[in-house]
Amino acid sequence: MLKITVSGDPDTSSGDNGISFHVSRDKDQWFVGNDLFEADVVELSKNHFHVIRNNKSYNIEIIGSNPIEKTLHLVINGQHYHTNTKDQLDLLLEGMGMQSNAAPKLNNIKAPMPGLIQSVSISEGDEVAKGDSLLVLVAMKMENVIKAAGNGKIKALKVKAGEIVEKNQVLLEFQ
Repeated sequence: MLKITVSGDPDTSSGDNGISFHVSRDKDQWFVGNDLFEADVVELSKNHFHVIRNNKSYNIEIIGSNPIEKTLHLVINGQHYHTNTKDQLDLLLEGMGMQSNAAPKLNNIKAPMPGLIQSVSISEGDEVAKGDSLLVLVAMKMENVIKAAGNGKIKALKVKAGEIVEKNQVLLEFQ
């Protein structure tokens, strides 16, 4: 069984409000909740499908996917939707109060090489998201943007712009 959460808004695609439903499979039949999912599905290309269900036509395109985070970004009839999927193991762990998050927990960030801290774009107490730029380290005449590997809150900033750092020196800590 899978639990799929779909969220989307054609204007914002922010993914703040969502609906959840359970999907299961028994041999060649798919069920949404307890209802048999009956539809005519045709794969038009690698990430583009046409579905006819209950006399309605749907053009579905998979824009992006992240198998580690179990997410999909879909466009269905021109509207953007984002999905989150939990499989049986995820549901079991959630039921036991243990979350199965593939995203790493951030503890600290260390300098990948010796160099000069050119700029720092965060402060203590800031919330950061995966991929946010944190600081710029210049080494061997090259600028290296250090980005967050996951979501977190800055606990302590251990360096400042203009400071020289050694390899593996802690640059900042997360809460």
